Amino acid sequence: MSMVLLAASIAALLLLRVPVAFALLGPCLTYVSLEGYSAGLSVRQVTEAINSFPLLAVPLFILVGVVANRAGIADRLFEFALAALGRVKGSLGYVNIGVSLGFSWMSGSALADAAGLGKVEVPAMIRNGYPKRFAVGITAASSLLGPVMPPSIPAVVYAGIAGISTGALFAASVGPAFLMAAGLAVMVYLWARRQSGLRGEPFSWARLRRAGLRVLGPLGAPVIILGGILGGLFTPTEAAAVGAAYVLALGAVYRRISWRDLFGIARETAATTASITLIVGASGLLAWILAREQVPQQVSETMLGLTDNAVVFLLLVNVLMILLGAVLEGISVLVITVPILLPIAAEFGVDPMHFGVIIIMNLMIGLLTPPVGAVLYVLSPVTRTPVHEVFRGTLPFLVPLVIVLLIVTFVPATVTFLPRLLGL
Repeated sequence: MSMVLLAASIAALLLLRVPVAFALLGPCLTYVSLEGYSAGLSVRQVTEAINSFPLLAVPLFILVGVVANRAGIADRLFEFALAALGRVKGSLGYVNIGVSLGFSWMSGSALADAAGLGKVEVPAMIRNGYPKRFAVGITAASSLLGPVMPPSIPAVVYAGIAGISTGALFAASVGPAFLMAAGLAVMVYLWARRQSGLRGEPFSWARLRRAGLRVLGPLGAPVIILGGILGGLFTPTEAAAVGAAYVLALGAVYRRISWRDLFGIARETAATTASITLIVGASGLLAWILAREQVPQQVSETMLGLTDNAVVFLLLVNVLMILLGAVLEGISVLVITVPILLPIAAEFGVDPMHFGVIIIMNLMIGLLTPPVGAVLYVLSPVTRTPVHEVFRGTLPFLVPLVIVLLIVTFVPATVTFLPRLLGL
């Protein structure tokens, strides 16, 4: 009964739009108090949840994304992709995906991708005759590449909870991210072949050469970050620090970042980091309560009673995660559910890296679905489009994303081949 009341209290607070961290902390602190435990226990559980060396990478990767946005790297990537693909029918759709793919190597956040690239891509597509609904839809869908392609903030959090190598999980995420990009590109192709009158860009080798030179600097960031991690030169935390320094240096060289901008960059990074850290800490206290009440064991027994088939279990997880991702913030769902579901996945023989990628992809799809749909709410003011219009534009692109999710779910090799190839 206490767990029912706890769940009902959290749900009620979330429905009242109370911030996720406080919606978790309030009922949890009440439970601890009523059970006769000291406030010190709560503080200890919260601090232990965030006292993790791998989590140090989170603020540094956030810093990389913030600086990359301010340094105009998105503009340079867009210019290069447009110069390379400008003549192809529906070119700006492919450019949109390509820029998000390139930017994802520096930013582990879909919201940063949508906010930064949406300002550039959507107006350019509208100017060239693309429907606004299509422009915002492909921009929203392609922004999901950021949290899946390493360096991924959700991957860092999952690796910390699951006790697995962050570098190995980064390597495992590369294949699914490229599959997502390919699925979106197929959707653009199918849409473009039915259109007439789309204006393309004339191709010029001189323009491509100029744009290529301008993009060489930004392309060094993923080489440093991922090359360092996968090559064993850096831990993910060290790679994040080196990457942040490199991108800051780029911003200074491009004269897009000055000393006066550093305070604003630090403030934005700190605000985003604080919100994630507070959610992780609050979820740590909730995880302790769930463990004390033996909720993971009860859920495990229920799931094992429903099915002894790993395929059915993964289908149930997909449905659950998409539903939770539609109504809750992704990091909080990750921190709450992984300690419960991961041991059950192990019972079914599911690789923890494979399971992590499945969970992250599900929660990222939730960023495009109401009522929470954070990417929708970010793109709406950026593009001056009502939220319901952004969602209607995004809806067709959910089809290839869900298809790729099912491929990744039932073909584990799409996830595990690269870590095994690299010996991780």
